[in-house]
Amino acid sequence: MTMSFFFCSRSLVRRFATTVGVVALAAVMSGCTPTQRPVARVPEARPAPQATAPEAAPPPITSEPAPITPIPGEPIGTGKARVALLLPLSGPNANLGRAMLNAASLALFAADSDTVELLPRDTEGLGGAAGATADAINEGAELILGPIFAASVTEIAPVARQHGVPVVAFSNDVAVAGNGVYVMGFTPENQIQRVVSLAQANGARRFAALVPDNAFGSRAADALQKVVAASGGQVTRLSRYASMETQALSAVVRQLADYDQRRAALRTQRAQLAAKGDEASRAALRRLDGVETAGDPDFDALLIPEGGARLRAIAPLLSFYDIDTRRVRLLGTFDWNDPLTETEPSLNGGWYPAPPPEARAEFEREYHKTFGAAPPRIASLAFDATLLAAVIARTADTRPRFTAERLTQPNGFAGVDGIFRLNSDGAAERGLAVIEVRLRASRIISPAPTSFNPPSN
Repeated sequence: MTMSFFFCSRSLVRRFATTVGVVALAAVMSGCTPTQRPVARVPEARPAPQATAPEAAPPPITSEPAPITPIPGEPIGTGKARVALLLPLSGPNANLGRAMLNAASLALFAADSDTVELLPRDTEGLGGAAGATADAINEGAELILGPIFAASVTEIAPVARQHGVPVVAFSNDVAVAGNGVYVMGFTPENQIQRVVSLAQANGARRFAALVPDNAFGSRAADALQKVVAASGGQVTRLSRYASMETQALSAVVRQLADYDQRRAALRTQRAQLAAKGDEASRAALRRLDGVETAGDPDFDALLIPEGGARLRAIAPLLSFYDIDTRRVRLLGTFDWNDPLTETEPSLNGGWYPAPPPEARAEFEREYHKTFGAAPPRIASLAFDATLLAAVIARTADTRPRFTAERLTQPNGFAGVDGIFRLNSDGAAERGLAVIEVRLRASRIISPAPTSFNPPSN
């Protein structure tokens, strides 16, 4: 790593703070140059994280990222606190695991930390995730960062708990959290709470959801029910789809829109006006030319927790079955954060939650400059978790260093994905912005908060 790399990276570290972390970062940053490159501001026309990349956007990962100097499995850093980093460094997810190892090493070197020594371990090696955990603990690991997947978190949890070592995993499945296990991922519950609450604040009272017929869809539906019920609203329709095949999906959307009943109501209305035959009735009939249904669906907002090609397959069916998105607010999740979302007219005006874009854009630039590739979306979790470990290790003057009290500080932390805190139930709570989709010009309509209210749990 060059000295110029350290200088450029300091601004990333300066964003990472807690109540006690302010003091910690003063120590972490000691000896660094006071000169800092200004943080790039996202143009108002394109606030999504992808839109904040420099004009020459880094290419997507198409091959294995450039390796870091220490090979996977060798310690990184010379700090006093040993921290395990559990990732798939071999097997089908090796590229993702190595990219997250890159991000963690970037954080460690950016902090110039002498407080943490990372112990990378392969969750796909001999002995699996549990074996990697036991090996790292035997080497003195006081904290475990990772693994990525919920199944691996479930596998390592008993080993970690047996030795009293806390886990900060990169999963977003709250089902595996609790009792010393924390999940850093963006949970659908947190995302839905943010966007639905904003819709309610803007007058929405009746909600519907169109969700996949799987475990994720059930989580999304449950989250919607809880948020809406807490404010006295109502979920009027909940539709599930098991297939993306056009005919099957069309049938689900048609039923969601109550299309047949509304079309029948329009035919009745036209017949009644025609029967009257007066001028006012004839004028009313003319106004109905081109109208397909009578009235609106029985919801003010529709949640669609999908993304990518699946979202773009659903969107045209909404207008086809006469769900007027000028009257029904479409709500999404962070899966909507895709430049192609802006190309679908039916999604115009929809809202979705996302991390604040500025720090993420700077992280992507630093990663690309260092490793020659764009980071995957969740690489920032490894970066933030590593800085969290460095900050706590810097401020902890007694052992054990990584206590529940230190990990769940009420004021939380500020990372490259905005503010977050680990709650006592093991779930991560995040401060998210809300972005409105506009054709080629999406914009932030509700900025991410910069501080937390007192924790509810």
